[in-house]
Amino acid sequence: MLSPHGICLLWEPELIWLHVASDAIIAAAYFSIPFALTILVTKRRDLQFGWVFWAFAIFIMACGLTHLLSIYTLWVPVYGIEGIVKAVTAAASIFTAGALWPLLPRILAIPSPFELQKVQAALEEEEIKSRDATLLLKQVGDAQRAMRESMTRLTAIVETAVDGVILFDAQARILLFNPACERLFGYRADEIMNHDIGMLMSDEKRPSSAGHGRFATGEAVGLRKDGSTFPMDLSVGQAWQDGELIHVGIIHDLTARKLTEQQLQQAQKMETVGQLSGGIAHDFNNLLTVIIGNAELLSEQLKARPDLQQFADDICESGERGAELTQRLLAFSRRQLLQPRAIDCRDLILSMLKLFKRTLRENIEIRTTFGPGTIQAFADRAQLESAVLNLALNAQDAMPSGGHLTLSTEIAAIDEDYRSLHPEVASGSYALISVTDDGEGMTPDVIERAFEPFFTTKEVGKGSGLGLSMVYGFAKQSDGHVSIYSEEGLGTTVRIYLPRVGTGQSVADMPEADEAAPRGHETILIAEDDPFVRSSVIQRVEALGYRVVAAFNSQEALQRLRTDPGIDMLFTDIVMPGGMSGWELAEQARRMRPGLPVLFTSGYALETLIEQGRVQAHAVVLTKPYRKAELAQRLRDAFAAVAVTS
Repeated sequence: MLSPHGICLLWEPELIWLHVASDAIIAAAYFSIPFALTILVTKRRDLQFGWVFWAFAIFIMACGLTHLLSIYTLWVPVYGIEGIVKAVTAAASIFTAGALWPLLPRILAIPSPFELQKVQAALEEEEIKSRDATLLLKQVGDAQRAMRESMTRLTAIVETAVDGVILFDAQARILLFNPACERLFGYRADEIMNHDIGMLMSDEKRPSSAGHGRFATGEAVGLRKDGSTFPMDLSVGQAWQDGELIHVGIIHDLTARKLTEQQLQQAQKMETVGQLSGGIAHDFNNLLTVIIGNAELLSEQLKARPDLQQFADDICESGERGAELTQRLLAFSRRQLLQPRAIDCRDLILSMLKLFKRTLRENIEIRTTFGPGTIQAFADRAQLESAVLNLALNAQDAMPSGGHLTLSTEIAAIDEDYRSLHPEVASGSYALISVTDDGEGMTPDVIERAFEPFFTTKEVGKGSGLGLSMVYGFAKQSDGHVSIYSEEGLGTTVRIYLPRVGTGQSVADMPEADEAAPRGHETILIAEDDPFVRSSVIQRVEALGYRVVAAFNSQEALQRLRTDPGIDMLFTDIVMPGGMSGWELAEQARRMRPGLPVLFTSGYALETLIEQGRVQAHAVVLTKPYRKAELAQRLRDAFAAVAVTS
């Protein structure tokens, strides 16, 4: 009853224990497999089919349990329990087998070790290619960075270049227009891009697309936006870009050089005339000595013949007048003997007032103005008095119906900006004596020749033409300078600059330093007819931080005001061509733009301008010539004056 299988096994113990041992080993093996699968699934959570392993583990566990029941049923007949376990095992086997077959294609798709090796080799090859690509990309990046740095440097050079740089194609269309070109021509870059380069030049040397790439190189005449012209040097080169021919033009403004050349030519002409006149005067003095001496002897011998003695006296008097003229020629040629010493300019002018009142007509009113402090010049007193007297007599001739003669003295400075217009003058601090009249004035042609010996606009017999030439020679021989500012119908101012006594003060040492000058950012409209003065003023105003709009006459200035609402101030010369003065321009500008600040400039005396009704007493006026610090302060004064009025 306890060994139901004993009958089947014929009660052979060896056979019974063979079944027991075999089933026990199979059960132990089956039980170990689920443990291994459990460890695998828990450790490898990335397995795609983890639930299959769990199902397989349950199936194997059930199989092991059936083998244990097989051992147990050798002695205990629990066939019902064994049947239930086998039924569960059968169900587990069906589920596992049913789930395994659909997964078989996916399991087969899992790469084999050989395939994994191939994939690994491919990955290694791709990694090598990736490293090569990375290296190539790095090289390309380095090349691009170097190109960007090169372009940045090139752009910085072009943007900061003093000379203009223009890039244009074979059809003469502008491709690049640097800031220097904007300042030179008055156009913004966006206004002129893709336009024909010919619009920047006069008709003399205008490059065109019809020239088939042959563009003029050398001196040319530039045409600004406002219609004014300026001399320039044009250098054109060629290059290829993307298979197309392009041209690079370098433009250098020759305005300053041309002005210097003109000044040099004028100085050389005056020097040549001076040498010639000096030589003539020296030889002529020898002849006059003989003539005057013989005339005096002849006069003594002819006392008995008064009629003939009068001829001898006339010869002697004419000889003395000739000697006077030769003395002035020697002064112009700077060959006279000077005895320079310290002269108080204020005392000199006051001491000459009595002489002026006796010499000049009664309808000439004499005035004096003096700068603060003691103003001492180092010069020959007699020659300086003679020079001032000559200027006073010239002023009287310019005022046939009477007028005002103003004598003034002050300390003046000649800086590098003034030297750019007058290169023969040394910069520094000078004692200045000015003689101003409100007479007929001079034309530009007369001003240009005013210092030449024997040049005169007076009638024959009323002037030798040596008065101003003597003043010029005296100033130059004294290491000084003389200048004329005159306008037709307005009058004339002649300034004599003489070295100061005991000052070795240069312009750089004076308190009006550029760095102390007030600056601004506003837009200023400059109306000036003289191209050289206009160019100089534009540079100086821009250097103070302002934006500049230029006009060469009053009509052009009004047009600028209409089209440019950003203009903050009008800076105009008082005497302008075209029938409209700077004062009238200011009035029309203020009708158009009420409250517009206006700064006037003139080389004429402010007092006379006010008397003639040319300028109101409250107007802000900058007297020519002026230093940069004076310009900066007057600009701010003009803005402040409007602010106070409003």
